Amino acid sequence: MSDSSQDSNAQHRFNPYGRPFRKGDGRFDRDRRQGKGGGGGRGGGGGFRGGERGGGSGGGGGKNRSGWYKVTIPHGRKHDKKWLLTALQNICSVPFTPVQYHVDHHRVHFYLDDSATANALHKCSHKITDTDGYKVCWNNYNNHMMQCMAKRFDGSQQALDLNNIRTDPDLVSQNVEVILNRKTNMEAVIKIIEENIPELAGLNLSNNRIHKLDELAELVTKVPNLKTLNLSHNELKSDRELDKVKGLKLVELWLNRNPLCDLFKDQPSYISAVRERFPRLLKLDGHDLPPPIGFDVETPTAIPPCKGSCFGSDEIKALILRFLQQYYSIYDSADRQPLLDAYHDGASLSLTTPYSTQNPSRSSLGEYHKDSRNLKRIKDSTIRFRLLKHTRLNVVAFLNELPKTQHDIASFTIDVNTYTNTLLSFTVSGVFKEVDGKSRESTMAFSRVFITVPAGNSGLCIVNDQLFIRMATTEEIRRAFVAPAPTPSSSPVPTLTAQQQEMLTAFSLKSGMNLEWSQKTMNGISTEQHKSSLMLMFFTTEGKIPDVAFIK
Repeated sequence: MSDSSQDSNAQHRFNPYGRPFRKGDGRFDRDRRQGKGGGGGRGGGGGFRGGERGGGSGGGGGKNRSGWYKVTIPHGRKHDKKWLLTALQNICSVPFTPVQYHVDHHRVHFYLDDSATANALHKCSHKITDTDGYKVCWNNYNNHMMQCMAKRFDGSQQALDLNNIRTDPDLVSQNVEVILNRKTNMEAVIKIIEENIPELAGLNLSNNRIHKLDELAELVTKVPNLKTLNLSHNELKSDRELDKVKGLKLVELWLNRNPLCDLFKDQPSYISAVRERFPRLLKLDGHDLPPPIGFDVETPTAIPPCKGSCFGSDEIKALILRFLQQYYSIYDSADRQPLLDAYHDGASLSLTTPYSTQNPSRSSLGEYHKDSRNLKRIKDSTIRFRLLKHTRLNVVAFLNELPKTQHDIASFTIDVNTYTNTLLSFTVSGVFKEVDGKSRESTMAFSRVFITVPAGNSGLCIVNDQLFIRMATTEEIRRAFVAPAPTPSSSPVPTLTAQQQEMLTAFSLKSGMNLEWSQKTMNGISTEQHKSSLMLMFFTTEGKIPDVAFIK
């Protein structure tokens, strides 16, 4: 970087680009390490892969091989290869052999392996007329750029100095205009870097009138080892431009003499804004920064265990459990009509399924999708109103139309939302499966919000019912309908026949009671009463079955 590009403190700053440029024939470090050129200068790290590759008079003489040169012919695709090469050979003063002739979109590319031939062919541009009467031209821009960048590359530090490149004497002498605030020019530079020096560690782009960093975003993936970036003396007006390159793992950055530096009220806020994008930064504008604030030992964060149901009090718990046992014993039966007693005269119910772009008929939720009142899917207010079920007669009639189900009582999680003397709102979540229909045996999950008011005999009456149904997750399916281990009991259980054992298991699953209390209850009712489950409602309402019966 030239002295003119730094302020008065520059002599105290580490400058990876401060070494004077080598003069002469522009040989690279790699060639000197291999002994191809004359002169003894200092060695270096890596070398520039493109551009000149030979060494003047050293190594046994012979033809001057100063590198590969790429020739590009815009719109060359429309020309026949044989015709085009013959026309070039006829007009070029030096015989040449094109290497790797290929077509890219509408362009034709090939390579030449020495500078004399490349210069001779370059002079022939616009001197051939095709069959349509147009002049055939070709572009040697990239070759000049590669030579210039190779001259400015310092292999010992893996640093490339492109400071004020538009005034480079070699480019000016060839009438090559390189303006890095132009998209095409910057893209060409990045492509050369990617193909020749992807291990680049330092890049100086100062004094190039750069006002946006869109193209530099490519450096994040194409030059992953870049640690030093000099963007000083440019036209960057906002620190938001840095967001485009914040993926770089920079340790040194230069931004001084950009308009964005004047936006900050003080130095700490400036440093903070820059370090927010580059947390590993150790140097800014040549000044050492304090080490990043961090913690030597990270305190492990223990994730709280997932809690089960939340009732608020044992009294509310007993009330809700008793209600749900009654409700789902009827809901899972063949006839849901008795649920009329559970709903208020003015009750309302809505059903919702997840919003999906796939065909509902292919999903197990197809039976529910047609009645889903998902507000993300339903925009029409008339349809929204129609899908909302009003009055207990309409609610229960709708529930009777839904597929018959079997709920896994053991999967239920219950959370009380609101509780007053006149209102109780709670959410029930769990899994169930259909026992008939095309989705039979498919495990589904639900979440249901009941808003209830007190009813006679210490019961509850539903005024609002919101039911959400989705497909169960893999984990929910794995844990669903797993028979719990029987509760140890000190009371001897009489030996049961196979038929009685089957009835006992079914009654326990239906009622939610453990096996011991299921058998005690069954001993007091007839087979017909057991089948209907209506007697269970009576016993529960009257308080004859204690809460302990439902602990498994």
